[in-house]
Amino acid sequence: MIRLLFLSAALVTAPQGASAQQVFDSHVHLWDGEKSIGKYEAQVKAAGIDESGFGGMWFGGPNQALAGNPRDIRARNDALLALAAKHPTMVPIATVHPYDGPAAIEELERVAGLGVKLLKIHPHTQKFDPADPRVLTLVKRAGELGVIVVMDNANIVPGGDSEKMFNLALQAPKTKFVFAHMGGLNFRFWNILKMARTAEGLFGDNIYFDISATVTLAADAPIEEEFIWTMRNVGIDHILLGSDYPQFSLAQTVNALEKLDITPAEKAKIRHDNARNLLRPAP
Repeated sequence: MIRLLFLSAALVTAPQGASAQQVFDSHVHLWDGEKSIGKYEAQVKAAGIDESGFGGMWFGGPNQALAGNPRDIRARNDALLALAAKHPTMVPIATVHPYDGPAAIEELERVAGLGVKLLKIHPHTQKFDPADPRVLTLVKRAGELGVIVVMDNANIVPGGDSEKMFNLALQAPKTKFVFAHMGGLNFRFWNILKMARTAEGLFGDNIYFDISATVTLAADAPIEEEFIWTMRNVGIDHILLGSDYPQFSLAQTVNALEKLDITPAEKAKIRHDNARNLLRPAP
């Protein structure tokens, strides 16, 4: 197995509390491959951020991962893995298209065998319905393989997508999900998790969020108190920091987090510790 994940010793082994100022960026788009990494790392260095690692994905922006072309998706996943092998702080985030059916499952199993632990799928840009049975089949298989499913949850799909994602997570309780952007400006929906945790046998507590982009809108805004209320209701331990580079920089994101009226311990968990705990290899 290619040793792609957690080559950054700081992310794996740092004791609790030792990473108070470290940052793990869970959401980085590498639209231009190696060039994107160079620009991203230059930004991080210029901002003086102590970054322990980042999750990098190839698709988004000009790079599509649409159904009907699994060979192209496989080739692009391989290029991503090659980048991760060269950049030891990069955690690769592969993709497939749920509507490719058996070909998507085959590619998921292949990249999982190479050490990939994160799979990103995007209802809006990949044009699929989270309630489609093929999505459930894919995410259940990911859970069996120990792969965490990252899904865009900016609620830019007409009618919204949070309700469908919530029910998807209920149907696949053994799969861990990271819902990116925590619902966008419809983040209030996710307060439902506080109630879901009280229903015996309903919720597998398998939902995590990154607050990329959304946190930059919420900080110092009229919605900040409600945003913090939601973060605490879904669970601070279930929130990751992400920049959504290149649309936002990591410096913008870290500065926005700093503005939130939450405790230093909560900020440390979101910056780094939650990612370490979620992505740490199983014992």
